[in-house]
Amino acid sequence: MKKIINDPENVVEESLRGMAMAHADLLEVHLDPHYIVRAGGPDEGKVAVVSGGGAGHEPLHGGFVGYGMLHAACPGAVFTSPTPDQVEAATKAVDGGAGVLHIVKNYTGDVLNFETAAELAAAEGSQVEAVVINDDVAVKDSLYTAGRRGVGGTVLAEKIVGAAAERGDDLASVTSLCERVNANVRSMGLALTSCTVPHAGKPTFELGEDEVEVGIGIHGEPGRERLPIEPADALVDRLLNPVLEDLPFESGSQVLLFVNGMGGTPLIELYLAYARAEEVLRERGISVQRRLVGNYITSLEMQGMSVTLLRLDDEMTELWDAPVHTPALRWGR
Repeated sequence: MKKIINDPENVVEESLRGMAMAHADLLEVHLDPHYIVRAGGPDEGKVAVVSGGGAGHEPLHGGFVGYGMLHAACPGAVFTSPTPDQVEAATKAVDGGAGVLHIVKNYTGDVLNFETAAELAAAEGSQVEAVVINDDVAVKDSLYTAGRRGVGGTVLAEKIVGAAAERGDDLASVTSLCERVNANVRSMGLALTSCTVPHAGKPTFELGEDEVEVGIGIHGEPGRERLPIEPADALVDRLLNPVLEDLPFESGSQVLLFVNGMGGTPLIELYLAYARAEEVLRERGISVQRRLVGNYITSLEMQGMSVTLLRLDDEMTELWDAPVHTPALRWGR
């Protein structure tokens, strides 16, 4: 195992210390328990948006804390859910009196721990709602979930919902919007290589030099099928076709197309894949109105990618375009 680390047991805390130094103008990082909040304290009178999950998926979620997106993020150990005390502390830290929305990826530990934290926060007077993101079309159940996994759609939900909270929408409206995003977003990913969790010291799974795992999860969960490697266009089609069929997306639909790298995939390959995806959508009469390409929800150093499609309406488009200023996403400000 080759990694730029010191002690595998301290990777998350040491990374958080570096994040606090690098983005002191945007973030405050707490280490006991671990959570990240916007600098400057609660946003009084506005809904706060909180998310979190295991470390190893950076920039998700801590990299999306800031103006126009998240108010707080809770990083667990690598590929491990944050604990209820982390989520409760973050919730209380950012509650400005208008309520808090938890955006939760559909992994069993995340769902249970966010539920417990919401109950604890509610007992102390916070009003908390939650939306579980389950956009992955690859498999119904996995090692980590009951039902579909939450993947790339989480990034889009955090941006759109964060913008709604920023403009002053109330908790019921912000929650309903998040549910609408989740209902209209679908994703699927693939892996060319495994990743190596620092404390494990060996790859999570084995893939041959000529193999690709289609439908992989962000923790290295098995996918739909293992196949011989194919040209990029064929791989993109294998991801995009199930996504298109699931909602379904139809001629005339307006969409946001998100091609995401899994951490070890160079941008030259992601842009190549993006070109094929937009070409297929055009052929089907689907209009790509907004785009995002890059490594935004990753699996450590895994080589691979995911494709996410969000069916847009006018409000979602307006909120996607709204200003955002976080360590990992910034425009309009």
